Amino acid sequence: MHITYLTGSYRPDQDGVADYLANLRSHLHQRQITSTVLTTHDSARAMADPNVQGAISQWKVPQLVPLVRRILATPTDILHIQHAAGSYRFERSVFLLPLLLKLAGYRRPIVTTAHEYGWWDWQPKWIPAPWLEYLKEWGQARTWWDREDGFLLTGSDAIFTTNENITRIMKERLPERRDGSEIGPAGHRITTVPIAANLTVTPIDRATARQQLRHACGWPEQSQVVTFFGFLHPVKGIEPLVEGFRQVVEAQPQARLLLMGGVETLALRGQEAEQYWQKIQNQIRDLNLTDYVHCTGYIDAEQASRYLSGSDLGVLPFNPGISLKSGSLLALLAHRLPTIATRTAETDAILSEKQVIAPVPPRDGVALGNAIVSLLQDSTEQQRLAAAGHSFVQAFTWDAICDRHQETYQRLVAPAAVEATHPA
Repeated sequence: MHITYLTGSYRPDQDGVADYLANLRSHLHQRQITSTVLTTHDSARAMADPNVQGAISQWKVPQLVPLVRRILATPTDILHIQHAAGSYRFERSVFLLPLLLKLAGYRRPIVTTAHEYGWWDWQPKWIPAPWLEYLKEWGQARTWWDREDGFLLTGSDAIFTTNENITRIMKERLPERRDGSEIGPAGHRITTVPIAANLTVTPIDRATARQQLRHACGWPEQSQVVTFFGFLHPVKGIEPLVEGFRQVVEAQPQARLLLMGGVETLALRGQEAEQYWQKIQNQIRDLNLTDYVHCTGYIDAEQASRYLSGSDLGVLPFNPGISLKSGSLLALLAHRLPTIATRTAETDAILSEKQVIAPVPPRDGVALGNAIVSLLQDSTEQQRLAAAGHSFVQAFTWDAICDRHQETYQRLVAPAAVEATHPA
């Protein structure tokens, strides 16, 4: 089986959706499911991979015509669209693609993965708001389009979501879409497939990992290392974390903070990324934390895994709060790190209730510092959180993700195979 994936950008080193897709392709390839990626010319040039092909320069409506031609000319069993607003530079042209493909004679199955949903209504100034609202609801009630993603979902034969909240909103808006667990004809199903850790655990003795990490950072062997893992970005709560770490050092002089991840992303590019990096470095210097905080920049997956294995605590102080869409959270738990994270309604209902994380309020450096100090001083709670987190994350595996994808792909391809064998 061969799948053509369409994605707004394909830079796994700069984008979580691209990293997810790279992992998905790698694991599916082990099951003899091969793939091609169609994306922007810039991404394809950066990847220099013959299976990653440039098909569009910008996600503007006029460029959809050559994209449609390219898809029609690409031999494949299924077209699978990966959608998150940021990866398409917040352009909406892709919402027209399923309609244009079908008008052009495309007859192979279309699958869409919605990595986010429920927050991005279209509100152009040139259409009166009451008229636009009427059109959105009128078409959605007839399952011609939906108010947020146009023809993307209604034109797909199957839909994947990455969490139950997205699925719930979709079912409220598109009640005719059936749940993926129901038995029935192929197509028009919504299947929730939670993501997995974005980092495979590299086998290493923990004592060795601890020694290597402290040596690499120039820290004493007895240092207690608290690690943030993920892209550094203003919404990730890096500044409150650095601010709160000043009081951690005062209470625990052996504490050290590792900020592990790059700055350059689709959401923070070029000069903006450099300015934010310098802002963090200045904050570290102004708080006299230069000897206590180390920033790695972007590092490869194996090294990142070794550093996590050598850490004592994990911390994810995201401003919007943590969620199960965070591959960084799942990576910390997979590495048996007792983890402090900012709370949301989702964390309270799942992670906090099951006591998988130590929750803290967002944007509160003092509360964050207190939580780190408290956990560093409580080895019993560290052990409990490490065990609870590792047990919890076992349900989030790439094998499970691949199982659901393979089941859906085979279900969609089967009718075509039957039709080819027994034409009308």
